[in-house]
Amino acid sequence: MNILVTGGAGYIGSHTCLELLQAGYEIIVVDNLCNSKEESLRRVQEITDKKLKFYKVDLLDRDHLENVFENYPIHSVIHFAGLKAMGESVNIPLEYFHNNVSGTLNLLQVMKKHKVRNIVFSSTAGVYGEVKTVPITEESPLSVLNPYSRTKLMIEDILRDLYIAEPQWNIALLRYFNPVGAHTSGRIGEDPNGVPNNLMPYVAQVAVGKWPFVRIWGNDYPTPDGTGVRDYIHIMDLVNGHVKALEKLHTNPGLVTYNLGTGRGYSVMEVISAFEKACQHKIPYQIMSRRPGDAAISYADPTKANRELKWFAQYTMEDMCMDAWRWQSQNPNGFS
Repeated sequence: MNILVTGGAGYIGSHTCLELLQAGYEIIVVDNLCNSKEESLRRVQEITDKKLKFYKVDLLDRDHLENVFENYPIHSVIHFAGLKAMGESVNIPLEYFHNNVSGTLNLLQVMKKHKVRNIVFSSTAGVYGEVKTVPITEESPLSVLNPYSRTKLMIEDILRDLYIAEPQWNIALLRYFNPVGAHTSGRIGEDPNGVPNNLMPYVAQVAVGKWPFVRIWGNDYPTPDGTGVRDYIHIMDLVNGHVKALEKLHTNPGLVTYNLGTGRGYSVMEVISAFEKACQHKIPYQIMSRRPGDAAISYADPTKANRELKWFAQYTMEDMCMDAWRWQSQNPNGFS
């Protein structure tokens, strides 16, 4: 069964390709490599001892995307491709709307033309905006705090409207919380361009000496140690959720939405402490003022995914830090 993975060379995409190959799927990857490296896919094939097809294609380039669909009988699509930095999106919103929304529209139009009607969409817990109550369920109110999250919510809306108009589609909307860690081999992991936007890769790069200290954005929140609490999920748990969602689409469920998180929150200081145990040395940090829009506490209620997908997060925070450190220490410059 051929699965098209857009953005498959990226952090989540490459780990998902690995899991899909090990589950016996045939994989075709399209990625424009603006935020990723083809080396990740070479290593995925090395780890699995299986081959995948790769095309350097931008979703905004409809003609080349058409060629991929014409060359393979694609059964389903897992859609990761998109710009993804919240802070950057505030400065260049037009690029985010054009790339993420227009690229997705191109993809959906080509899928429709070729009668491919199964799609797993990579969304974000950012569609819940400024969280008022926890844990967050799939029925929690939706709102956004930045253009990146707005593109994800807009695409969710597009997919909901598409399903209403054409109920023969099967669509899974997966709302991620905070993916961290790396494959246990240490061969693939998160390799962000420039300064990392998220906590765990920043901590890892400080631990390996790339940056002098971790910036902690506020220590006066109403949490046990004053720092923000988030739901961190191991990348391999997350990608297993994609395989489960793909299996769900085979049962023709229509449109389904799932939170992928552990249901447990960890503070910034707890993450740093766990990472210090993994790397066996102290990690310097500095307390900064709060960032606007940051919630004190945010974590998922994964009950729906537990019940309907038979999916459960298995990895601990210690596992997440050990695997992230193994990747970072063995690959201090990422895939370069």
